[in-house]
Amino acid sequence: MSTITALPTQAAETTHPQAESGARRTRSLGRYVAPDTGQAREVVSLPRPDGSTLVIDYQLGTLSDGRLVAQLTPDEPPENASIVGEMYLADDTKGRCRSVTPEDFDLTRHATPSHPDIHAPTSVDAVKDADGHVYRIRELPTRGTMPELRWTRSCEPGREFGFDAVSLRDVVAAVETYEPARPLTVQALTSAGSHVSIRRLREEYERLAGSPIVLNRALREAVQRELRLGALSMSEIALRCGRVKRDARGNTSGETSWLARRIGQMPEGGGDRPCPWIHTDVLARIARDGLCISPHEVEL
Repeated sequence: MSTITALPTQAAETTHPQAESGARRTRSLGRYVAPDTGQAREVVSLPRPDGSTLVIDYQLGTLSDGRLVAQLTPDEPPENASIVGEMYLADDTKGRCRSVTPEDFDLTRHATPSHPDIHAPTSVDAVKDADGHVYRIRELPTRGTMPELRWTRSCEPGREFGFDAVSLRDVVAAVETYEPARPLTVQALTSAGSHVSIRRLREEYERLAGSPIVLNRALREAVQRELRLGALSMSEIALRCGRVKRDARGNTSGETSWLARRIGQMPEGGGDRPCPWIHTDVLARIARDGLCISPHEVEL
């Protein structure tokens, strides 16, 4: 599994050359070491003359390989750049950022949001699980002075009326995929007004992004693919992982129940549903030793 090594840094005003003549003052939001290349990189916010802000991921030192993390519109609070930067640094996947282009620095061009408006009727603003329950971010009342943004789950399948508050992790577990719940969360956090609290939702996002417990769906599908092809058996995969059991006669075989529980095919002891989560160390062990593939091939 990929991990991000953070470099000690403090937010500071620095000057970076840009695609146009001259230079513009930027603010450092943090640094990290890319696990695939070992390169030190820096995330910065760049204010534009029209009041908008670019959040860019550069290769530290050379300022090359610029990646556009976000474009924040002039009406967004200034602290949104820091929020986006912190979430980006905490996310091991780093999302799918496009390369920076000269048009991004065009003084005559107004920046547009890099994310769709979650309130627009044409945008995807909800998630639905296999049973038809609808998950949506809403403003919920609290005991404090302001409401808070929370993920909610409809009490009845296919109905919007009647819902309970759930965590972002609950949403991801229900649909066994990080998309679109994760980007919808980012959209909600970066577009929220000052009248609503985002503290809890932001903490849920950061915990999900930094947790070593990940979804096991892709690993399960890889195991099932090997079984369909007849290349491996559950027992052989478990044996390769060092999970051995012996019968009364001393015959050895793989502990298939251990494997079935780890890949979400069988409930844990006392549970009624398979668990959709697995620790990254166990995922890597099953991938490398059991399936002889790279763990990256079974990451979501």
